[in-house]
Amino acid sequence: MMTVFQPRHQTHTVHVRYGENDVTIGSQCPIRVQSMTNTATADVQATVSQVMTLAEAGSELVRLTVNTPQAARAVVQIREKLDQLGSDVPLVGDFHYNGHKLLTEVGECAQALSKYRINPGNVGRGERGMENFARMIEVALQYDKPVRIGVNGGSLDPQILARMLEENRASADPEPPSTVQLHAMVASALESAAAAEKIGLPADRIILSAKVSAVQDLVAVYRELASASHYALHLGLTEAGIGTKGVVASAASMGLLLAEGIGDTIRVSITPMPGAARTEEVRVAQELLQTMGLRAFSPLVVSCPGCGRTTSALFQQLAAQTQRYLVEMTPRWRADCEGFENMLVAVMGCVVNGPGESKHANIGISLPGNGESPVAPVFADGEKIASIKGEGENADLIAERFKELINEYVYSHYSKKDKNL
Repeated sequence: MMTVFQPRHQTHTVHVRYGENDVTIGSQCPIRVQSMTNTATADVQATVSQVMTLAEAGSELVRLTVNTPQAARAVVQIREKLDQLGSDVPLVGDFHYNGHKLLTEVGECAQALSKYRINPGNVGRGERGMENFARMIEVALQYDKPVRIGVNGGSLDPQILARMLEENRASADPEPPSTVQLHAMVASALESAAAAEKIGLPADRIILSAKVSAVQDLVAVYRELASASHYALHLGLTEAGIGTKGVVASAASMGLLLAEGIGDTIRVSITPMPGAARTEEVRVAQELLQTMGLRAFSPLVVSCPGCGRTTSALFQQLAAQTQRYLVEMTPRWRADCEGFENMLVAVMGCVVNGPGESKHANIGISLPGNGESPVAPVFADGEKIASIKGEGENADLIAERFKELINEYVYSHYSKKDKNL
């Protein structure tokens, strides 16, 4: 069989801990899903609620904006309330401009956070910038915290860029300025990591990122970064966009890098649709990793797009209801079962591919298309286990019975109790 993916780029293993929860990051570990709150961190209750929601959706690290003394003090309260609610998700502090002051002046915040994110382009210029950066690294050493050194295309250190543009102009074969900017991002990340190591922060406490908004640029930057170092790498577009554009851009860029073995953590930085849940970015990240076969989080639904043969409303309703059911049941199944996350569920719309695809899934249903017998056969592991009859366009009867069969399948195949017998 042809191998599509390249082996994982070898990187250091970084431990991000809170309590008994040790989220390991690196090439020997699962690719981790991260997210970030969009609440004002000083609003403790709103932030706690969103952190809980993101963690319950599967975010293994949650990042908070820490931009004011009020926000820094609120981090301590947020951590305490999360503890009371039984959540041990590690919190990451996102610092720009004044991180050196906040981490120094609010030591409780520095201790409550599990990781710091530092943007070297926003720590100050020249000698003052080096001092500010060093102070944050010293705090990380004091409290034994890992650090993500995160370079952004929109806030790149102008001194590094100016230096490299000048070197490029003097070159016998100069590159386009846009390409030099990407090289400068890599240089900024690597120079900052080297400076952190010189201060005393070990390489296995450092994670690097170099984020931009264009798909091709992101791929180019991370290829260069991966070839030049063995630091753990965090992937993500800086601003992916809204709706399908954000999802497609994230999948196109990170999917390509992940297939090349590059990337140890990811975040899908999509703009939520008005009224949409913040957890959308978590679900997209999970589905990206799962569809690529890199991790499993929840059973996946495979369903056909529909055509003139299908009774569209019926199979669309059933596919949507089945997807919601799998998401809702995953936390409950996770407590009682093991391995069900790899399960494939098929919801097909007519006899052309329906029975075949349903037989190839762990469990699948083939709905009747136009002109077909009004019976929906259900297959489990290639064998027919039931036939369900519905009434006209009403999917409720079929959906409820199909849900029952899915639940029975999960407990009969993945129950932890059965494995212990």
